[in-house]
Amino acid sequence: MKSAVETLNPTRVRLTVEVPFEELKDSLDAAYKKINQQVTVKGFRKGKIPARVIDQRFGRGAVLEEAVNDALPKFYTDAVNEAELNPLGQPEVDITELKDGETLNFTAEVDIRPAIEIPDYSGIEVEVDAVEVEDKDIDESVEQLRERFSSTTPVERAAEDGDVVTVDLEAKVEGEVVEDGVAEGVSYTIGSGELLEGIDDAVKGLEAGGEATFTSELKGGSAAGKTAEVTVKVTQVAARELPELDDDFAQLASEFDTLEELRADSRKRLENMKQYDQATQAQERVLEKLLELVEVPVPEKLLEDEINTRKHNLEHHQLGQMGLDLDKYLEIQGKTAEEFDTETKEAAVKGIKTQFVLDELVNKEKLNVSQEELTEHLMRRAASSGMQPDEFAQAIVQNNQVPLLVGEVARGKALAVVVEAATVKDTKGEVVDLSDDDEDETAETVTAETPEAAEADAEDKAEDKTEA
Repeated sequence: MKSAVETLNPTRVRLTVEVPFEELKDSLDAAYKKINQQVTVKGFRKGKIPARVIDQRFGRGAVLEEAVNDALPKFYTDAVNEAELNPLGQPEVDITELKDGETLNFTAEVDIRPAIEIPDYSGIEVEVDAVEVEDKDIDESVEQLRERFSSTTPVERAAEDGDVVTVDLEAKVEGEVVEDGVAEGVSYTIGSGELLEGIDDAVKGLEAGGEATFTSELKGGSAAGKTAEVTVKVTQVAARELPELDDDFAQLASEFDTLEELRADSRKRLENMKQYDQATQAQERVLEKLLELVEVPVPEKLLEDEINTRKHNLEHHQLGQMGLDLDKYLEIQGKTAEEFDTETKEAAVKGIKTQFVLDELVNKEKLNVSQEELTEHLMRRAASSGMQPDEFAQAIVQNNQVPLLVGEVARGKALAVVVEAATVKDTKGEVVDLSDDDEDETAETVTAETPEAAEADAEDKAEDKTEA
């Protein structure tokens, strides 16, 4: 076999392959054997039909077609390996010449990973938010904890802001009760915004037994997105009572003996959260700077496929689960179809570039993924997906996604190398030390940028924005 490579552009090549006919012998033998098992010829036992009889009865062309289809993947792979290419996706194969007994010639066009030069990234500098925890932040945190330990007492008066009301609901669209539009005994805190828009104004001022009607757009269910006439009946009004902020509350709500200790722990927790947010911000901004330094051509076919995949996943999976279509989703987002297309393309381009650059860094820095690192990452991914680790691992293995998980961890380690080499300062001008941050947490940040994680990332964003 002889092969040659023609570079069509930085991300696509054409392979020209010439195969001497004798190299098709094994595939021809396999073709005759396969046809032998599939056909019946009078006078011959099944599987014992001579090749000449098969040629006469079914045509030599059918045998050649079967043999070529069997042999092409191997010859293509050999040509790719010989040229030391990194193909992306399936090739477009064209048989240019097939002469029985003489030669098989074909071409194969395929996208390839572009050659990328990673420049010196040690000079990257980024600015991140400073870690600041103010007294009002601690007050808010303690107040949220206080609300969790609140109690309610039924009252015989009109409902007010902050009260917990028990209500029955009935939703009608165009005069007809919605199939899943009836609910009884629903507990709702006035002012929480957790139910339907307009319900606060409807129930405020009502006593137990009171009833009101209002219009609202349904957020979920069979009539999601439609405007409904909602009847709400209050069956109970209860006042919320918050515990006193004292040492007794600290002992009730935590492992601490005093309110001062509880507040100190809240400060520490808030600082840890802000430090994590700061580290994530640093990773994202360093990645942005890194991508600006590297010239990364994006294969057109790969980009087209990635855009289509992102759109398909959003329309047919995430939005479908929320009872929305794309038009309604865009309306909620306040975007035009053109803006959506532009944003989707930009996200796809960034995801592809991120993967290319970080994969090249993995090779350049000779980074490996240990079993312990892979297990830790799997545990994190399982937790974020709401699945048990064993269940998640089984799904990963069954779907042959272990290499994808390994790639995520490796890219996370590559970005961690760049972050460590960069200069990160906060808004106060102080240098931020990120050396103790978990590399697997970095992998979580990187994952959201890459094509493999586009589906999960799109789902999270869709849910966040539609619920807002």
